[in-house]
Amino acid sequence: MGPTTRRTCVQTLARPPTRSQGAPRPQVQALHDLVGSKLLKVHELGAKEFMRKRTTNSIDNARALAHTVLMNKLTTAKRTAVVAALVEGNSVRSTARMTNVSKPTILKLLADLGDACAVYHDTHIRNIRARRVQADEIWSYVGAKAKNASDEQKAAGWGDCWTWTAIDADSKLIVSYLVGQRGPYNCYEFMKDVCARLANRVQLTTDGLTWYIDAVDHAFGTDVDFGMIQKHYGGGPAADANAAVRYSPAKFTSATREVITGSPNERHISTSYVERQNLSMRMGMRRFTRLTNGFSKKLENHVAANALYFLHYNFARIHQTLRVTPAMAAGIADHVWNVEEIVDLLDTSSAVVAA
Repeated sequence: MGPTTRRTCVQTLARPPTRSQGAPRPQVQALHDLVGSKLLKVHELGAKEFMRKRTTNSIDNARALAHTVLMNKLTTAKRTAVVAALVEGNSVRSTARMTNVSKPTILKLLADLGDACAVYHDTHIRNIRARRVQADEIWSYVGAKAKNASDEQKAAGWGDCWTWTAIDADSKLIVSYLVGQRGPYNCYEFMKDVCARLANRVQLTTDGLTWYIDAVDHAFGTDVDFGMIQKHYGGGPAADANAAVRYSPAKFTSATREVITGSPNERHISTSYVERQNLSMRMGMRRFTRLTNGFSKKLENHVAANALYFLHYNFARIHQTLRVTPAMAAGIADHVWNVEEIVDLLDTSSAVVAA
């Protein structure tokens, strides 16, 4: 409805009835006059406000580029606060409440920074001089557990998701990690990446997963001292057991050590350190905490959270036993990183892409 039509309606409403309609009562005539004057005044004020906003917007549009560059960009201090909350095991929603930053903005920051952390790890965790390396896999899921996810959801990345990790038993450095399915292909790719990051022959220990035998042979050949440890546990709880029993770990009964390749020291055929690292991951990433709704909803965010966690763990988190960070113990860093240095990787990565 245009201005002309609205004015006609207002005039019609304010016009007194004709003689054919009969003489109106004084109260009705006064009401018509009042309503008509009010509507005319509102219409005139609305037209003036529209013209004022139109003029203002035309001025702002001349500086649209500056507005676009500055819009929704967090300050370094705010980004540091967000990352500091995430690496200490807070969920995205709790981080949003603590920092007053929206959830989509936090997820966007996590995705971008996760990519930068993955690139930095891939570039700088090289030529590691280690003596003993332990490897393991830790389970989590994205969206829903595999048994509850449809085929379409699984195609979109939902279902069980495993993180393969390899840790230097002496420096506690995470040498390599891989996020994906628990299958022979990822096992081969993971072992090839571990081998590519080491500078010397090591003693390698894994659990009893059968794919490791061929994968280690394919990646290392005979240039490794490889042993496996198979842990045995008691039977699982009955279906009708109470929650305290069903959610408790199974009882450990025994362990079997086996030499696969080379001459590993049987005393050091162990996965204790990498299994302790699994606990650190569950405590340090809310996405890994069991029996919560903090699990990942997108595979991309899950991968980014892993990349951020491992870089913070290697370079910024002081190990309680070593009194330094794992990166310092491994000789690839000379100081303890702070969270702001991790955030700066985002700007560095953006500058490299722009160049």
